[in-house]
Amino acid sequence: MNVNDKQLNNIAERRKRWNLILIIIIVLLAIGAAYLYNLNQQQKKEAAQIQQVLEDEKDKLTNELKGLMNEYEALKSDNDSMNRKLEEQQDRIKKLLAINASNVEKINLYKKELVTLREIMKSYIVQIDSLNRRNMQLVEENKDVKERLDQARKSNEELTQVKEELTQKVKQASILSAKDIVVTPLNRRSKDTDRASRVAKIKTCFTIRENTIVQPGRRIVYCRITRPDQLVFTSSENNLFDFQGQQIVFSEKREVDYENADVDVCIYYAVKEGEMIPGQYSVDLFTDGNLIGSTTFVLK
Repeated sequence: MNVNDKQLNNIAERRKRWNLILIIIIVLLAIGAAYLYNLNQQQKKEAAQIQQVLEDEKDKLTNELKGLMNEYEALKSDNDSMNRKLEEQQDRIKKLLAINASNVEKINLYKKELVTLREIMKSYIVQIDSLNRRNMQLVEENKDVKERLDQARKSNEELTQVKEELTQKVKQASILSAKDIVVTPLNRRSKDTDRASRVAKIKTCFTIRENTIVQPGRRIVYCRITRPDQLVFTSSENNLFDFQGQQIVFSEKREVDYENADVDVCIYYAVKEGEMIPGQYSVDLFTDGNLIGSTTFVLK
């Protein structure tokens, strides 16, 4: 074998060794790549599992926070101050729910805040229970006070009624009254007549009763004579007096000096020509703005 053949053989041997080394390297690289791929997949799987655990934990805590929100809502009452405190904690829960708790740090924040919120709720429950007991006590006290006020009001109403009744009795007792009212139609000769066409005067006599309660003094007694057709006789168009807040017509009047004793009075009304008609007439007597007596008479 010459020198050239040896050289060629050496080159061929080296090429075989390099090819072998290259194949080994490729195999090792392939094994390494497969290992790294498997390792990466395993890491991804573990990361996904961890993330799922975090999501599950987040969902659990979110549900607990929402439940806590409802519990706070259920605690609200008529106490405005306590309601404001409850609303503050509800706002705090809303802010927590707005956080995207996607890592361990935020999950731990959720847990910590949840514990704090539950402790706060326990204290509020104690306060509300105390307030409720106090409110019940106040309700009972108010009920007792109301019953006493109602009783006092009822007593006052009864006293007022008695007072009003007494006042009314005094008022009634202080009104003059007329008795023995006698109406006599007279003709031109001052003789009694029951014929409408013959009547020239109407004489009304009566007695004002004794009344020691009434203030003595001079009084005007008004006589009001009404025809069967409800026309009121009057000697003048200016014959008006006050009765129950209104001006009404009277036929004639007379001034009387009343001294708290029976006093006899007669009032005459001069009939105008053609004024009388057959039928039933009424006569009413007034003084001090009060009706003190009434009667009727009939003409043919």
